[in-house]
Parts: sequence; C-alpha cells; structure tokens
Amino acid sequence: MTGTRPDPGRSTRTGRPTPPGDHRMERVVLACFGLTFLAGIGLLALYAAGGNTQLEGVLLALALGGLGAGIVLWAQDLMSSELREEERHPLGGGAATSESVVDALTDEAGFSRRRMLQAGLVTALGGLAAALAIPVLSLGPAPGRTLFETPWKRGLRLVGYDGEPVHADLVPDGGVLTVFPEGSPGSADGQALLIHAGADRLALTGDAAAGAPNGFVVYSKVCTHAGCPVGLYRASQGELICPCHQSTFDVLHGANVVFGPAVRALPQLPVQLEADGTFTALGDFSEPVGPSFWDIELGEGAS
Repeated sequence: MTGTRPDPGRSTRTGRPTPPGDHRMERVVLACFGLTFLAGIGLLALYAAGGNTQLEGVLLALALGGLGAGIVLWAQDLMSSELREEERHPLGGGAATSESVVDALTDEAGFSRRRMLQAGLVTALGGLAAALAIPVLSLGPAPGRTLFETPWKRGLRLVGYDGEPVHADLVPDGGVLTVFPEGSPGSADGQALLIHAGADRLALTGDAAAGAPNGFVVYSKVCTHAGCPVGLYRASQGELICPCHQSTFDVLHGANVVFGPAVRALPQLPVQLEADGTFTALGDFSEPVGPSFWDIELGEGAS
C-alpha cells in the first residue's frame, strides 16, 4: 500500500493551496528577525570593544526596527484575516463537525503553524536581550562593602594634612583639628574631627565613652545629610555646625542632631591616647559615614 506525498503548494493541515507570496513573506520576516539578532550581537561586541555612541545608536535602531517590522509583516501578511460566517446549527454534529472546527482554529492561528518563524522570533529576542544587557553592564561594579568601610583600621595613628602624627598638646581645651588615618592623609571618607571637648563635659556612656579618652572625642567630618564637611565648632555649646544646610550636632551627647535637615548622628571614631601623647584608632567608625542610603540598616547590623 503506497501513500501519497503532500503537495508542497498546499497546507498540510487544511489541504488548501499555500500562496507563493507567503513563502516570500516568510523569508522577509526571517530576514527582519535575523537583522535584529545580528544588530544586537554587534551592539554588545561594539560596547565590549570600547564603544562608539553613534554606531551604538544605529545598531540599536536596526535591532528594534527589525523586530518591529518582522512582527508587523507577520501579523498583516501571514496570519489569516478572512472573515467567516457560519449558519446557526444544532449543538453537537459528530466527529466531522469537530474536525472541521479544529482545522478552522488551526488555520486562523497562523502563528502556531509557522515553526520556523517562531524560532526566528526567539532568536531575534535573544539578540535584543544582548543589546539590552549594555545598560546593566554600564552600571559598573557593585559597591560591595565600600559604603560601610573607610581607611581607618585598628592601630592606625591619627595624622594631620602633612601626614605627621597629631599630639594631644596641639589641641587645646575647646579646640578642634582635622585628622586622617595614617597613610591616607586627605582621605575623603576618612576625614575626621579631633575635638577636645573636656572630660567634665562629655556625656558619653559605654563603648562611646571608652573611645573618648581624657575628654578627646573624634567624629566623622562628613555630614550625614548631604556629605558636606562639618567644620564649624561652637565650643561654648559643644556643637558642630555644617555650613551647607546648618545641620547642628551635639558633640557632648554622641553628635546627635539638634537642628537642621540631617537625621543621623555623626559616626564616632573610637581612639586611645598613647603614652607619647599621640592617638591611635581602635577600629573604624561606629556607623557608615556620609549621607544615609537605602540599606543603612545593613551597615548598623554589620558593624
């Protein structure tokens, strides 16, 4: 018993002829999807090679244009838009009627019958995804722990702008001096204020008091509001003032905010006074320095 091979000019499911124009249009749609894929991969390769803004814009336009053109041509020229009317008939009708309904639905859903076009669309989307990966790569490396750590480490001496160790006798009662971690003079996030507030005036407890020997206390110089340098000290009231937005911090009570837009105290740097009159750090700041950010609580939990 011999079978008959399907006519290449007819639909294998409905038996109706497949117009020659459909084959040509399929190739056009596949070419559009191929253009999207190649443009997307080319855009990613160009970015990895150093990038060129003008060429990247052209490739992105080709990627999006090819995908859009392919989808529009597919929908308008390859999917059936024939309007059909069916007379009302009794429910049921047997196997023949059910078969005709299946054929009609399958023919209308020109999408599911064209496996090659589906594969082309998936390929095009893969190329577009490669292009869209560029904004993610442009974000740069994750900050990691840099938001929570500064150059201060246990055992580092407090030094001035000249990199020389600071002696206690350089800071008179009520005086203030900008200091940095040894080896990092001028550090932006490591800059701090050594304040001789007076042992009889400081109202610190626990670890905060242990890290403020003989009335000397050290706080970060970076304002917790907008990151400006806090450099104005009102000795009579024991307050530090930020010149940018007038945030005011109570030095005698843990540098808590008493006025202005800042909502977080200046982090304290625990120090110890050495026998030769110099100071060394007992660790890093008690909290992340500078303006608050979205997961500041992680820093508190990790400190």
